[in-house]
Amino acid sequence: MVKIGILGVGTVGASVARILQENADIIEARAGKKIVVKSGVVKDLSKDRGVSIKLSDDPNDVIDDPEIDIVIELMGGVDEAYTLVKKALEQKKAVVTANKALLAYHRYELQELAGDIPFMYEASTAGGIPIIGALRSGLSANHINAIQGIMNGTCNYMLTKMIHEGADYQEILKEAQDLGYAEADPTFDVGGFDASHKLLILASIAYGLDAKPEDILIEGIENITPTDVAFAKDFEYAIKLLGIAKKVGNKVELRVHPTMIPQESMLAKVDGVMNAVMVNGDCVGETMYYGPGAGGNATASAVIADIVDIVRGNSGPMLGYKKPLESGLTLLPKEEIRSHYYLRMSVDDKKGVLAEVTRLFSELDISIEAMMQKPDIDKDACVELLFVIHECEEKTIQQAIVELEKLDVIHGKVGMIRIEQ
Repeated sequence: MVKIGILGVGTVGASVARILQENADIIEARAGKKIVVKSGVVKDLSKDRGVSIKLSDDPNDVIDDPEIDIVIELMGGVDEAYTLVKKALEQKKAVVTANKALLAYHRYELQELAGDIPFMYEASTAGGIPIIGALRSGLSANHINAIQGIMNGTCNYMLTKMIHEGADYQEILKEAQDLGYAEADPTFDVGGFDASHKLLILASIAYGLDAKPEDILIEGIENITPTDVAFAKDFEYAIKLLGIAKKVGNKVELRVHPTMIPQESMLAKVDGVMNAVMVNGDCVGETMYYGPGAGGNATASAVIADIVDIVRGNSGPMLGYKKPLESGLTLLPKEEIRSHYYLRMSVDDKKGVLAEVTRLFSELDISIEAMMQKPDIDKDACVELLFVIHECEEKTIQQAIVELEKLDVIHGKVGMIRIEQ
């Protein structure tokens, strides 16, 4: 018999306990041993968790229990979770976590601490989709050329509603909050930070790259307007918040931002709260992994898969390699990332404005691929100019935005969305 303790019996923790009880026979058949939850930890003992396990409000009751073989960390947060996981590893207990923030900041320290002690984290990225296992094991023969993923269900739900139903950003954000998809403070989701943590975890497995969220390009969906959505439709694009990792020579670019992608692409067809990750390997080519990215049962399914792997003895090295993957790979600076771009600006509806804008583009060696003009319904005597820009460096487009916003004929901020062809 294998005994586990759960740090954080919230939505996911309660689902783990319940599934281990309800599906005990099939789980035992697959693991080869009976797996039981001995105890769990919560912050508020007065709240009903809907599970019949012993509960405590002291994490050390789990960490210090000599009978517990595997510690499941579902608390969230960074500092306290790191302290407790570190203590569990020091006591030679296997660990399973769903904590993407913990791994975004401390995955390499934890790998060093874990050594040969099993440490698994499938549920940290894309919920019930087995993308960690795919990268660590299923694609282990491959050099990974690129990863693109829809890794936040809240943003994907909101963008789906904005694209297919013309929903207003603030209205759909409130709906997402009412449905429980978005938190009262939605910044972590809509600002792209949640997806960035997941991308960093995948990049470590794929490239052995040690980067923190502060090191990479992160933008959210807060500034997308109905004009942007209409333009995307007219040019047969969908807008998705993507996490992108791409090998460029001996460097790797990492970025999270709203992206226009062709409507016929597979990722463009992923709607609602679903997640999907596409991986391009040099041997296998392109593969795609699709499924629910959040929710108690979906995430618990991934947690229990990790538990079963540990019980079977199939732990392997935490990040999937025992020596450096590829020598010399470094993070591509944000300003050197190259992309196509969409630009939106509100300008005076008068003669000479377009010439002034295009002259600035010419001075910066920016090439225009397409252009459209639309009435600006929010400003009198103004129109909106919309451009598709040929591929250029990030630093160039950012300089262009700064210079454009200095022009007297341009009003407000210049909107920008990157395009992946």
